[in-house]
Amino acid sequence: MKTLDEQVGTVTADATAVSLRGLRKTFGDITAVDGIDLDLAEGEFFSMLGPSGSGKTTVLRMIAGFEVPTAGRILLGGVDVTDQAPYARDVNTVFQDYALFPHMSVLQNVEYGLRVKGVDRRSRRTRAVEALSTVRLEGYGDRRPSQLSGGQRQRVALARALVNRPKVLLLDEPLGALDLKLRREMQLELKALQRDVGITFVFVTHDQEEALTMSDRIAVFNGGRIEQLAVPAELYEHPASAFVAGFVGTSNLLEGEIAATILGTSGLFTVRPEKIQLQLRDAVAEPGLCTATGVVREVVYLGSATQCVVDLDAGGSLIVLQQNAQGSVQDKLELRGAQVRLTWHREHTVAIGGQP
Repeated sequence: MKTLDEQVGTVTADATAVSLRGLRKTFGDITAVDGIDLDLAEGEFFSMLGPSGSGKTTVLRMIAGFEVPTAGRILLGGVDVTDQAPYARDVNTVFQDYALFPHMSVLQNVEYGLRVKGVDRRSRRTRAVEALSTVRLEGYGDRRPSQLSGGQRQRVALARALVNRPKVLLLDEPLGALDLKLRREMQLELKALQRDVGITFVFVTHDQEEALTMSDRIAVFNGGRIEQLAVPAELYEHPASAFVAGFVGTSNLLEGEIAATILGTSGLFTVRPEKIQLQLRDAVAEPGLCTATGVVREVVYLGSATQCVVDLDAGGSLIVLQQNAQGSVQDKLELRGAQVRLTWHREHTVAIGGQP
């Protein structure tokens, strides 16, 4: 099992944008955040991923100053801001609902924070125009939010946050209100924007695709704690727990007698659906591969791929994902009820929980 430093690298003190130490938050008898220790590097795109109620948004709100920790400390750039008001912290927050003022123009919305800070009219106009250019909305300054698409309104919200030049930008499910196609486009744009401006982004999401697409590192939250902290590839390829394996993408779990029968050893293991090859049962398996036989219970067409659920002779079931780049899609759809053999390379079987 890799150490934390091997998985995610070491964030040195002089390059730390955000530090959380023993961070805890309770609401009555409910513990929302249960002792978080975390360091985020300057210029990092960091995502907090987890289901509703896992504690990720509460952590974000404590960094922003909207929630007061029950215990622990929050440091920004090495300065303890635990007791500072939100306006005194060098952070800005972008919300899912954008929170734009409908009666103001786009330019006035972007200027608003600077106006509150007392920045003179000329300077705030220059900075607002620059911010709109950064998010590729030149020429949209005179429009009202109601005249913009969802993606454009999201960019205005980003420009309004960036115009203050914060050290850290906090993003709370900012793409959740967009349709799937636009959300995927904005994922790429948001990552490109973060590279361009070079500031630390702290992104909260329950969408594992968003986190994997954009992040330098990801913390997976569960029950107020961090289950795993890793770079995207490490998180996906080597989940540290059954929860992470199941939450980050689709995964198959093999344990107990089923694992012993198929793998020759007991314990808890996972294998990703796309790593598994499906053949008819009478096909000869290549030597050295893990192999299992079973019956196809269900076939689901996903466009670029076809998903099969196979009930194993050894017990349990495995999900297999076959890309539709080769072979007949119709042949794959007619596999329901077929006797099949599944094979995969042994190195694609990942032990969970520190097992060998």
